[in-house]
Amino acid sequence: MEKVHKTETEWRAILDPEEFRVLRQAGTERPYVGEYTDTKTVGVYHCRACGAELFRSETKFDSHCGWPSFYAPTDSDAVILREDDTLGMRRVEVLCAACDSHLGHVFHGEGYGTPTDDRFCINSVSLRLEEA
Repeated sequence: MEKVHKTETEWRAILDPEEFRVLRQAGTERPYVGEYTDTKTVGVYHCRACGAELFRSETKFDSHCGWPSFYAPTDSDAVILREDDTLGMRRVEVLCAACDSHLGHVFHGEGYGTPTDDRFCINSVSLRLEEA
């Protein structure tokens, strides 16, 4: 996978303010307002910043947490997982492997009954859905 490198100015030129806040500054969109929270549309989810393929609709499930949830990325190389100790808790941040944009967090062992027992809790604003 080829890495995408842009300056802050270049990112600001292609992302709207909310996209920039979430993708480039590790922000979080409000729960239950995201474009893809409840969608059942079949397709491929790409990084909104660089267009890299991240998730497929086949791995999306209803977690009722307020953000789109997936049990696995398209490919293990599609995302980077990084320890995140902000907000006084230990979490695992999910980043786009191509452009290092913040996507959300992954949680393990919550008992959702998915094949991986992982919940990739991803901001809708970090994604763009390409319908099948």
